[in-house]
Amino acid sequence: MKQALYTAAAFIAALLVNSNAFAHGFAGKRFFPATISTDDPFVADELSLPTVLTTKEGASGDEPATREIEIEGEFSKRITPHFGVSVESGFRRRIPEMGTIENGFGNLEVTPKYQFLLDPDGEAVMSAGVGVEIGGTGGRNVEADPFDTITPEIFFGKGFGCLPDDAALLRPFAVTGVVGLAVPDRASTDSVTEDGEIETERHPHTLRYGIALEYSIPYLQSAVRDVGLGAPFDRMIPIVEAVFETPLDRGAGGETSGTINPGIIWSGQYVQIGVEAIVPVNGRSGEGVGAVGQLHFYLDDIFPGTLGRPIFAGGP
Repeated sequence: MKQALYTAAAFIAALLVNSNAFAHGFAGKRFFPATISTDDPFVADELSLPTVLTTKEGASGDEPATREIEIEGEFSKRITPHFGVSVESGFRRRIPEMGTIENGFGNLEVTPKYQFLLDPDGEAVMSAGVGVEIGGTGGRNVEADPFDTITPEIFFGKGFGCLPDDAALLRPFAVTGVVGLAVPDRASTDSVTEDGEIETERHPHTLRYGIALEYSIPYLQSAVRDVGLGAPFDRMIPIVEAVFETPLDRGAGGETSGTINPGIIWSGQYVQIGVEAIVPVNGRSGEGVGAVGQLHFYLDDIFPGTLGRPIFAGGP
């Protein structure tokens, strides 16, 4: 675990450069909401609580189909105006079609992130971070991994506000995304089956990537054309997120899984509410349509002089 934390710290330290402070979620006229299924590229003081998710895993071998319900929370805190750390975990409930219901917490995840680019004119933003899933902090009965996983990641966002006048109605579109490589700290785990045999589970390196396409009604009415929409529609942002994982080795190479998540976000000054469907792209990704909903608080706007400000305001 110490090696994982040293790796994360070294990766972030190598990226530190001086630049101007960034406002929460803004690149020029563009406001980027906090996306639900993929992490957005901004460093901010914020709290997601709760995020409630329900999905269903299909039957596999002797394992029955299982409904999983998870209630998650994530707290993000700026250390300097451009560097922050988020901490995330969740409580899981696994309900198999046959067998015993299991409850427990998932592993604790810690992600330092550094926001190194902001282009207000181009409505662009980029960040880099290292996600560290601390193995053994969750329950094995809910399939929390017993090993650490380190995931270096790049986050990006780009608005379409620079499109020409004949495509003005497309300017409210924006994309955000993330690409990372998950590296487990062990190649495999041995366990003993009920028959007393040794069973080996291999842990591949995994490419994780996701993208979100959003259409901002607030941007449409404030920066393109006021179409006369009133509350609550004037603060809505329709969104489609796509999240994928592709194992690269150790017997699982190329077995991509993922989901397409259409939904809508309502963003106020201090709080955001979002809901999405979760649609599996193949049999490895789940069974049937799931759902996720999230309540998100902008702490840097709620408590700008205390909890919502960087610990070291003069830092890089």
